[in-house]
Amino acid sequence: MDCLEWLHQRGIDVEKPELIRQAFMHSSYANEHRRYHDNERLEFMGDAVLQLWSSTQIYPLEPPLSEGEMTRLRASLVCEKALAGYSRRMELNQFLLLGSGEEKTGGRNKDAIIADMFEAFLGAVYLDQGMDAADIILHEAMDPYLRHPQALDEFKDYKTRLQEYVQADHRNSVKYVLVSESGPANSPIFTMNAVVDDLVMGTGSGSSKKIAEQNAARNAFEKMVR
Repeated sequence: MDCLEWLHQRGIDVEKPELIRQAFMHSSYANEHRRYHDNERLEFMGDAVLQLWSSTQIYPLEPPLSEGEMTRLRASLVCEKALAGYSRRMELNQFLLLGSGEEKTGGRNKDAIIADMFEAFLGAVYLDQGMDAADIILHEAMDPYLRHPQALDEFKDYKTRLQEYVQADHRNSVKYVLVSESGPANSPIFTMNAVVDDLVMGTGSGSSKKIAEQNAARNAFEKMVR
């Protein structure tokens, strides 16, 4: 199956198939195949469609949400991890076109790349067939989470979850402190502490500081919510 057949199965027949295929062309692919353009301009359009669509779905929810609650829900619906999650569940990442280097380094599974692709795909569908077609895709992607917003927790990274838990308990923000760095220069291991109110609540290690912070946050979160 290709991306056009995927759309056809949902009752969407496109007029400009090359535009739809462009949505799946990462810059690494375009750089290796000079006759193609990457999907970054389409990503810009898709982001605008996402913001408008999600806002129009959230506003009429009952009971009515405050402005702050609507903003937080929209942010959760359209965050990078959520968009990547929709793409994987709908099996859209099978159509992603990557350069050989990006493919070898695991680009097909990177949330940032998959999320950008989803936005670009949405932008391309909107430009080709309008909002009704985009509506079909977005209802399939997001309806379960609009009906049950708590399900969005699966897309939250542990740093975000820990920060929200700490703030809800009227504590200060979380700080991440580097404990150690070991191993060779080409394969370092970082160890970080998650610190809340000057207390070390969790520790984690990883091949980058970001990964170590996530592992420290997970360690702290799981301890604090027991």
